[in-house]
Amino acid sequence: MKYSIIFLGIAALLTACQPKHKPVMISDTTIQASITAITAAHPEADAVLVRRGVEQVAALWQENDGTEADFRELVNSSFAVGCEERKVLYDRLARIIEQCNQSADMLNNTLQEPTTLVGKGEPTSVDWIISGYSPMAHFVEDMFANKIAHICVLNFPHYTLEEKNTLGKEWTRQEWAYARLGDIFTDRVPGNIMAAYSQALSDAENYIAGYNIMMHCLRNEQGEQLWQEPMALLSHWNLRDELKSNYVAGDEAMRRLGKEKQEMIYQVMLRIIRQEIPQCVINNDKLLWCPTTNIVSGNPNSAIKLKVDISREPDTRYQQIINIFHALQSIDAYRPDAPSHVLRTFNEDLQIPYEEIESLFTQLIQSDEVKQVASIIRERLGRDLRPYDIWYDGFKSRSSISEEVLTIQTQKRYPDAKAFERDMPRMLMELGFAPNKAKEVTSHIVVEAARGSGHARPCVGREQPARLRTRIGDKGMDYKGYNIAVHEFGHNVEEVISLYDIDYYTLAGIPNTGFTEASAFLFQERDMQLLGYEAKGKKGESLLDMIWGMYEIMGVSLVDMRMWQWLYAHPTATAAELREAVLVIAAEVWNEYYAPILGEKDSPLLGIYSHMVGYALYLPAYPIGNLVQYQLDEHLASYLTPQAWAQEYTRIYQQGSLTPDAWMRGAVGRPMSVEPILKAVRERLKVRE
Repeated sequence: MKYSIIFLGIAALLTACQPKHKPVMISDTTIQASITAITAAHPEADAVLVRRGVEQVAALWQENDGTEADFRELVNSSFAVGCEERKVLYDRLARIIEQCNQSADMLNNTLQEPTTLVGKGEPTSVDWIISGYSPMAHFVEDMFANKIAHICVLNFPHYTLEEKNTLGKEWTRQEWAYARLGDIFTDRVPGNIMAAYSQALSDAENYIAGYNIMMHCLRNEQGEQLWQEPMALLSHWNLRDELKSNYVAGDEAMRRLGKEKQEMIYQVMLRIIRQEIPQCVINNDKLLWCPTTNIVSGNPNSAIKLKVDISREPDTRYQQIINIFHALQSIDAYRPDAPSHVLRTFNEDLQIPYEEIESLFTQLIQSDEVKQVASIIRERLGRDLRPYDIWYDGFKSRSSISEEVLTIQTQKRYPDAKAFERDMPRMLMELGFAPNKAKEVTSHIVVEAARGSGHARPCVGREQPARLRTRIGDKGMDYKGYNIAVHEFGHNVEEVISLYDIDYYTLAGIPNTGFTEASAFLFQERDMQLLGYEAKGKKGESLLDMIWGMYEIMGVSLVDMRMWQWLYAHPTATAAELREAVLVIAAEVWNEYYAPILGEKDSPLLGIYSHMVGYALYLPAYPIGNLVQYQLDEHLASYLTPQAWAQEYTRIYQQGSLTPDAWMRGAVGRPMSVEPILKAVRERLKVRE
């Protein structure tokens, strides 16, 4: 998962409020007079650009900015005349923004170290408070106060998504960079409101980072211990990956044990989603717990005898979401053009409308191709499918290799974070990067041991590194951790290339988070190659694995999307009401698209993802990333040598933060679609027949 940096704040959570500063209605007469004055003084100026800039400054003008006379003076004196003067202004503004971003990033990293990294001491109560602080909380507010934002808007006005997708077809790289600068100052949300949102996100992330299930403390109904070695698994990531690892080959006893472990993990997940899990067993190895019966008992191996409260977790999971929602409601009041987080996520962040994404997802998950893949899985397992088979892992080539064997190898190779960091240049060279390029890219990446599951934190300026944060046990990096670390490495490589190899700073990055997920997936699917194993799995198998993974994550994303629609329809909902709503939504999506294939009507399993708690509406980025990844994989397959593959990968990610449509056309020559993978699966299934 990519860690989304929020440079905009921290403090106490605020309830929804109305804007303190009402916009001054700059009269049409004043707007027209200013446009006329600028074009008269500079007849060579682009009249369309002048009008757009003046009108957008007027729309953002507030009473604390000054009078109409002040408005006229500012716009008349601040218009950059000619290409050269405009380029000088762009360069200065871009440099200021980069410096502010990376200075804030450096301070944020320092402040958050105790709560996010291992080896920085145990977090104190002060650390948990300060971990949410961001020095950029008032940046936009300050830039409007000193009129820098107004000058930027005047000379680099904002373009809508539709305009970017149409006009952008003819834009130069410089024109794209100017348009992206115009995306920075499009609203005036006060710093304390943004600070509240950042605090809510930080609180939720810290909650998730400490949500471990002690697997060796679980018992079945017969009191038997299934996990013999101490194992703490973070929800949901590690629980899911442990479930996947139990699709094992071997004798009947091994397969039976693997299935029993999967059934137990499934019950753990259901208890978490329903908030039936006893509070006392979370992150606690002093008690025994039977997830099936929900009975808690003392741990005979512990010298500590406890009297414990075995009551359920009090909807803490859903309260985190409510807190984030209330913080976002405060932002909504300042965004009449996009008065909901749902609109802003799809129209501004993802830059793909909600309806278009929903249509893409439902087209794939209800396809005949998915049903046929399910039949193959049923045949291979030799039984009816269970809900947790949504994570079936048998198509991967590594499934034939014992995870214990792989873990021995990864623990030996990566005893600590620095060992992984030292090996990164070799990994890139293995993928085809030239030695000097591999060293250049990895010199901008720092690897750190994380308290949570791990994430990639991007470099936001060319004087700060990208950070790969991954979970490493006392014995070193196990295979699960390695697999995640390679995923995060894919993020970091993209982040470095799309910053350091970019011609204009405001074009740094990618269209949306799905496109960096695509890079992470490209790397993750090559994790065995990077360990020295040949890719023994058939190409058709990886194709089946990919579409089955899309089937799973698209359903999860639909639940997340519909949950946020429900929140806006029920703005005063309590955590308990949200819990019940999520159970209904998850069951509805399950019954429509999953129960016919996987059975068990009304299963809420799709609601398990921790992203729903700590990363507001991030989940749709994953299936977008899957779709982009497949089209990139298909395109890159024509580059037959590793060196050619690496060069084309680099070219693609050097495009920067264009719109998704423009980026995909530049990358593979066509827009994002589910049809390429459905077509490929159809052809694969015909061969099988």
